[in-house]
Amino acid sequence: MTWNFDAPLVGLSEKAKVDKDCVLWEAEDLGGMTEDNNRVPVPIVWLLLLTVLTAFAITFPLWGQRPTAAIYAGYAKLMDDPEVKAAANDADAMAKIMQKYQASGSEDQKRDQPLLDRHPLTMDDLRAIKPQIDKLVADNAHLEDYTVVGPAIVRANFEGNYRDPATKKDREYHQPWWDMGYTIDVFYVIAFFLGVTMTIKRLPPSSWQPRHGHEHK
Repeated sequence: MTWNFDAPLVGLSEKAKVDKDCVLWEAEDLGGMTEDNNRVPVPIVWLLLLTVLTAFAITFPLWGQRPTAAIYAGYAKLMDDPEVKAAANDADAMAKIMQKYQASGSEDQKRDQPLLDRHPLTMDDLRAIKPQIDKLVADNAHLEDYTVVGPAIVRANFEGNYRDPATKKDREYHQPWWDMGYTIDVFYVIAFFLGVTMTIKRLPPSSWQPRHGHEHK
């Protein structure tokens, strides 16, 4: 059962084991069913890889980040703008808020715009969270530590580093861009493909085909 790494892309077994496996393969008729020693079709391999990559892409933690109070602070501030207050209806008011915020070109706007596009809200939503944002601002709270859940703003349930490591006070509550569950997924997918590949390479190389009932040479 010795491993042989001289040609790992061809096989990982010593010749003695390969010969033994070939004899066993020829002798076992599987109840009259025969099995050839063919490679996995290339399209199937690419389809499997595409499935895995797509699954990882759409579940990447960064895409699933929840909206924080920080990204809506600019919107809440613009609610007091005279032009917004003079809007004919809520739809026009929201449109003016978005237009003014995007036109500001601030660093906050550039940073938060992707999340704002991903988590749009209505004027009613903004009315519900504005007083809570104003209170957090008055309390000098870190808005990025608070998550918007429906009409409520709550502190995020992610415990990060301390802002002041010396005193171990004022902990960050930011949602990480990468989480432990994703690390575990990556590890197990790599382990799965590596295990399957090594198992296949322990079999006789695909250049050998059983002749089903005939003596192997």
